[in-house]
Amino acid sequence: MKIWFNGALLDETDVRIDPRDRGFLLGDGLFETMLARFGRVAFLDDHIVRLAAGGNILGIPLPVSPQHIAVACAMLIEANALSDRARIALRITLTRGPGPRGLLPPENPKPTLMISAAESPAPAASQSVMLATPRRNALSPSSRLKALPYLDNLLAREEAHARGADDALMLDTSGHLACSSVGNVFLWEGERLVTPAEECGILPGITRGAVIALAERHSIEVVQDLIAPERLGTCDGGFLTNSLVGLMPLSRIDGRELKPTRLTARLQAAYEMLLDADESENEIGGGN
Repeated sequence: MKIWFNGALLDETDVRIDPRDRGFLLGDGLFETMLARFGRVAFLDDHIVRLAAGGNILGIPLPVSPQHIAVACAMLIEANALSDRARIALRITLTRGPGPRGLLPPENPKPTLMISAAESPAPAASQSVMLATPRRNALSPSSRLKALPYLDNLLAREEAHARGADDALMLDTSGHLACSSVGNVFLWEGERLVTPAEECGILPGITRGAVIALAERHSIEVVQDLIAPERLGTCDGGFLTNSLVGLMPLSRIDGRELKPTRLTARLQAAYEMLLDADESENEIGGGN
């Protein structure tokens, strides 16, 4: 496998992380996970904008231009012979780079930027979820960033797996529904679509934003709300969203069976059309 690492395409066995890299030592960095289909990266500009914005908040500058990142993604897909694959997962990892011992960052950081690509399996038809013990800290600025530290999410997913569920739902520290271990959450209450408000410590996902816009375009009421966990027991259905799975229907919540909903299927179809349109625009615009 080829890796794009600090401006060069390398065999993965030749990639060397500096032992002083703060991403490795402290989780001091950001990442983006993206879906590409037949060589075209979905919502690439949005992902790069979010990465740069997070870097500005943390004081980690992009070491190359957004256009350079777009070209690097295309080069990487081609170098790994993935251009003809229907589903490709790309990950961009940005760290502050090497630094001295201690927590204070270096005054003039030399960021590390790495991009990887691999074929991604088709998502399952649906998933079961359960409420897990770890919680999202809505007061932490990092809760709204695609930040490297993912230990709470990892522990939540492990707990769900041990109890026979596919994914975990996480509450915030005030007891409101926040997210799943790897994505945003939507619930159906009748024909109204409800999703946790940003103040619940969620990452405002790119797919989440696209789904909200699609729902409103299809005259579906969307409410961003403080959702008490008791509402999980009365909702009529739901789905998760992230860049790799798109919309993932929920089959069970805490063991309660959920029936497929026509409105989820309607939004799934609309989202697929949106991906097709985005790819067409990228092709016309040279991948930007």
